[in-house]
Amino acid sequence: MPRRTPPVVLAAALAAALSGCGSGATSSTTTPLVDRGTVRIAESSETPSFDPYSAFGASQARYAYDSLVGLAPDGTPVTGLATSWHATATTASFTLRPGVTCSDGTRLTASAVSRALTYASDPDHQLAGAQTVLPNVPFTASADDRAGTVSVRTAAPFPFLVRTVGLLPIVCPAGLDRPGLLERTTQGTGPYVLTRYTPGGPYEFTVREGYDWGPAGATTAARGLPERLVLTVVPQTSTAANLLLTGGIEIAHVSGPDRSRLDGHGLSATEVTSVVGLTFFNQRPGRALADPVLRRALVAGLDRQGLANVAVGGRGSPAGDFGAVGAVCHAALADAHLPSYDAARALRRAGWTRAGDGPLTRDGRPLRLRLITSADLGPTLASVAELMARQWTELGAEVELVTESLPALVNAMYRTADFDVVIGSTPGFALPVGFIPFFSGPAPARGLNFAGVANPAYDALVARALRETDTSGCSTWNRAAAALFRSADALPVAEGRSGVYGHRTTFTTTFGGQLVPTSIRLHQ
Repeated sequence: MPRRTPPVVLAAALAAALSGCGSGATSSTTTPLVDRGTVRIAESSETPSFDPYSAFGASQARYAYDSLVGLAPDGTPVTGLATSWHATATTASFTLRPGVTCSDGTRLTASAVSRALTYASDPDHQLAGAQTVLPNVPFTASADDRAGTVSVRTAAPFPFLVRTVGLLPIVCPAGLDRPGLLERTTQGTGPYVLTRYTPGGPYEFTVREGYDWGPAGATTAARGLPERLVLTVVPQTSTAANLLLTGGIEIAHVSGPDRSRLDGHGLSATEVTSVVGLTFFNQRPGRALADPVLRRALVAGLDRQGLANVAVGGRGSPAGDFGAVGAVCHAALADAHLPSYDAARALRRAGWTRAGDGPLTRDGRPLRLRLITSADLGPTLASVAELMARQWTELGAEVELVTESLPALVNAMYRTADFDVVIGSTPGFALPVGFIPFFSGPAPARGLNFAGVANPAYDALVARALRETDTSGCSTWNRAAAALFRSADALPVAEGRSGVYGHRTTFTTTFGGQLVPTSIRLHQ
């Protein structure tokens, strides 16, 4: 059985942070470089623990920890701690780069890497950050110190071993000996070391001298690389935009209308893609949307362009896939496979009747839907939900529209199941395997299939895709996603866009807008 992972809201966030796949971008500026300066980076929330295998520390792991492989801006795996690798659907082997040292000066061995993989994958440790990036099938790790190789073998086929096992942050033995220390200190091989921790921030990292084993051989001797990185908590994107414009910070992730204020000010930038309004329909027994005919008719009755416009606060693009643009195997599937016909006629054929402007009924029972969302997941989602409810009301449904706090939303999804439609927002998973437990398998508390999706065509195609290594299976993964669209099992509303902006800095980002620390350069 796959190991347990956190709820979808957390899982998706961690997937963007750790499942390094999909496309990224490189910013640009032309002013001269500044050697050994300080770069201040805005973070939207505090980091109570810097343990790279925890839910909180995973997104900051890249500063102080390395992985077996790195990523190019286009998502292609490049050398990291490993100089070469080979993988099948059930095995992977990595050859380590010689001369790598931990921040305490000890040499990194194959046995140390194997130990870190084994520790992070142990379900008894309940390490949410690690479990989200690692394969969702059991595996064993072994080492050959003489040859400098680390090997992994899975208990069942899993096609993306290099992009999961290969991207786990490797904690050095000193950190595994005393894991409690990882909350406030770092024990890795990465380009920086956490040198100052303040509750609530800021958090300061200092560069490591002699580091030359970064992604594709990146080194800390490069001109313009900052000596110090200071992570400052800036909860509001509008405040982050103001600080960028005044030089109060050097790098920040900005979304929404505040992006327009940054145009024309000479800032460098990379674009971050997401899916806004990822919508699930509750198909558990006894719920109205367990009926596929009704579900498809309601989706056919939506104005997808109008919903996309509301989701992005302007001219939007209806989402083409469940994952964001740039994710591995992403394809424009929705238009070709979502139901597209006269919804009112389809409802009549299915036995639903309506007298004038009265409610839509079948067998004397009105169609009642409970639609929930949370503003904590995005400022436009309440408006998306309102428009969706209005369009279904025009068809005759009685829609109860509820805007919940994030904890209440998660409770409805994973405990009470008291919803018919839930609208969220997520960068999506960088790999198609990330969606499997949400579209198949058991419901909570035994699994993550909170909407009770049961799609035999999807299940069969996933079983086939799991045996196809890496991107060779993309056509099968896309056919599996198409089966979900045809059944209206879920609906992504809009393609989202945000940006990582730099004041007097340049940098590269990977999928989800994650900074590559060795790419940061400070300019005059």
